Amino acid sequence: MTYRILTLNNISVAGLERLPRELYEVASEIGHPDAVLLRSAPMHDMDLPDTVKAIGRAGAGVNNIPVEQMTRLGIPVFNAPGANANAVKELVLAGMLLGARNICQGWAYVQSLEGEDDELHQAVEAGKKRFRGFELPGKTLGVIGLGAIGVEVANAALALGMKVIGYDPKVTVERAWQLSSGVEQADTIETLCRRSDFITVHVPLNKHTRDMINADRLGLMPDGVVILNFARGGIIDEVALAAALDKGRVRNYVTDFPSNQLRRHPQVTALPHLGASTGEAEENCAIMVADNLRDFLEHGNIRRSVNFPTTILPRTEGQRLAITNANVPNMLGQISTAMADAGLNIVDMLNKSRGDVAYTLVDVDADVSDDLVRQLEAIEGVLNVRAI
Repeated sequence: MTYRILTLNNISVAGLERLPRELYEVASEIGHPDAVLLRSAPMHDMDLPDTVKAIGRAGAGVNNIPVEQMTRLGIPVFNAPGANANAVKELVLAGMLLGARNICQGWAYVQSLEGEDDELHQAVEAGKKRFRGFELPGKTLGVIGLGAIGVEVANAALALGMKVIGYDPKVTVERAWQLSSGVEQADTIETLCRRSDFITVHVPLNKHTRDMINADRLGLMPDGVVILNFARGGIIDEVALAAALDKGRVRNYVTDFPSNQLRRHPQVTALPHLGASTGEAEENCAIMVADNLRDFLEHGNIRRSVNFPTTILPRTEGQRLAITNANVPNMLGQISTAMADAGLNIVDMLNKSRGDVAYTLVDVDADVSDDLVRQLEAIEGVLNVRAI
């Protein structure tokens, strides 16, 4: 069998090489694709072919993908969390230095000077006091969101001699193991805001995080705070932030998401979404998502999906069925009954759920007929069935 992959962006060759040519046909123009592989291409208005079984995002954020719609269709969306963590961490550290030392403002000042070298030197000496900064050791960094990136930022800041406070009520066990014991836990965002000289956000943009940093929380921060946003635009209320910058309460804002509201403000350093723009990060993201797509298409396993439960069942004997259904009672009973009526014996089985969706992998001891697949698809609540 040959799997067909539609690409909507240029994907790193290192990732594409994980899809062997004898099994995969990959192209930017391809009919009846089994999966879609992309980076930042917008999919919300895309007419999705009904052959698509999965979507792979070679990056962490999935705002460009209609995830809720894909869930209703029974299509898992894969991403690459942590694959770009080092690249973003390095840019956050650079952002702290930019904000602490007024580097971009000082550079702009030098670019504005005119005259001979003697005049230039005099102007530099006269003007440098306007850009007086401070050093990082001893200062407190507040990290909101302790996923792959937040953990790396927190640990790196500790190594620079900073105090670090973290807030994440849903931190995973895996990330907790990776987090240095020197990171202090904040019980609320408000507590973190009151105590931080720097605040960096590392959360996805959704209805819960939009305008997370608002006027009330800005009002709790100490004068001279530096705010960094390398997560997503929309997490910070820019109208409220502009007012805090104008009053001098916020010293600097460093962001990867420019807007007309703030990009020309003298105390704002706005970058063109450079967080994951390194060759290494692009390769890591492409490799991770290609591996996960391949495991799903060939074996039905799900790793690192934003809308489906992690479901990994080692292959045994016979044929495998992958079934997606609404997470409602008696689905497994109906599925098992249909298999028994078809004379199939279940060798191994794994069922997982996440929110409104459930996913089941079943290994059976004989080939699965097309009639059984149609029977399973006809069960009310079943979204799709694959015989692998």
